[in-house]
Amino acid sequence: MTRGGKLAIWLLGLLVIGLLVTWFLITFKQVERSVELPPRGEASFNPLYALKQVLRADGQKVLSRQRLQLDRFPLGRRDTVVILGDPRTLTGIERDRLMGFAQTGGHVVLQLPPWNERGNQDGAAALAGRLPILSEMREPDCVPFAHSSGASGSLFCSSPRFSLEPGADAPSVAWSPAQGEYVFARFPIAAGSVDLLSELRPLTNNALDDPGNAAFARQLLAPNWGTGTIHLIYAADLPPLWRWLLEHGWRALLPAFLGLLLWLWMRAQRFGPLLPAPQPPRRSMLEHVEASGEHLLRYGQLATLHRALLKAVHARLRRRDPLAAAQEGDTQASLIATRTGLAASDVRVALDTRPPRDALDFRHRIARLIDLRKRL
Repeated sequence: MTRGGKLAIWLLGLLVIGLLVTWFLITFKQVERSVELPPRGEASFNPLYALKQVLRADGQKVLSRQRLQLDRFPLGRRDTVVILGDPRTLTGIERDRLMGFAQTGGHVVLQLPPWNERGNQDGAAALAGRLPILSEMREPDCVPFAHSSGASGSLFCSSPRFSLEPGADAPSVAWSPAQGEYVFARFPIAAGSVDLLSELRPLTNNALDDPGNAAFARQLLAPNWGTGTIHLIYAADLPPLWRWLLEHGWRALLPAFLGLLLWLWMRAQRFGPLLPAPQPPRRSMLEHVEASGEHLLRYGQLATLHRALLKAVHARLRRRDPLAAAQEGDTQASLIATRTGLAASDVRVALDTRPPRDALDFRHRIARLIDLRKRL
């Protein structure tokens, strides 16, 4: 190829590359896209993590934990306790201590148990003995919410409502969407107060992004704002491990259980031959013996074959004529000759224990031993 042809090929290649680059720059453009990553660390298991960070950014003292643990974390006189969980999981002693804490100036925030779709039940019975409310809960319904800052929305859409006992003192602050039905009430107890809400979902991570929920949370924590520590209890009590596994881990436990049953079935004793019967040997014993003899003969093991046949002849002689087998030399040869009809000299040659000299001698001596063995 000439120098001009090579240069033309190079120019054609550069042109193709330039066209591809131009097409890519025209067709595609760089853009930025925000991808919301899943929560990590404490945010992945603490539903009040966002509230905790907001309160700390606002200068409040905050402690967050899964259990109440009043002995390990003593409560101050102006502290606030927010319990995100079913109040029925609290022990009677813990409820009494919380009421005593509220009487000294503390602020307790509780929520009703979850609504049961099967009908009204006494879900609030755990609190009815300590707060002036009825144990029976009312059906849930959304409540519109509006704040002076312009934030608005709906709250308590899937949570039950509660009613006050007849003749009970009116709460200091209450939210009653319907006559005799409440979704929020603040009961003054001596120097403190206890707030009861239908639910605390507006304080959780996903709901706190709503400005209306943020404003509601600020009003909810107003009684002891800036005067003490806010304790956020996001799981008043954890269920036993076996119960949690039955409720949430059955998707993993069921395949594992089926795998265990399959393994036990594979390892169990079988009652029938699942495998086919073994095939019978394709060669007879005589064929194996002949193949072994041919192998020894091929590799020159004449003495081995001679000794084996001589041993077989002596074994038959002991079975047929023990007296002759017990003799030696000419006496034995004479007794065997009398029994077989052969000459004594031929018997002595046949019973000679010396190894064969060559292949011809081997064949003759083997032939004599076979003839003697047949005559015994």
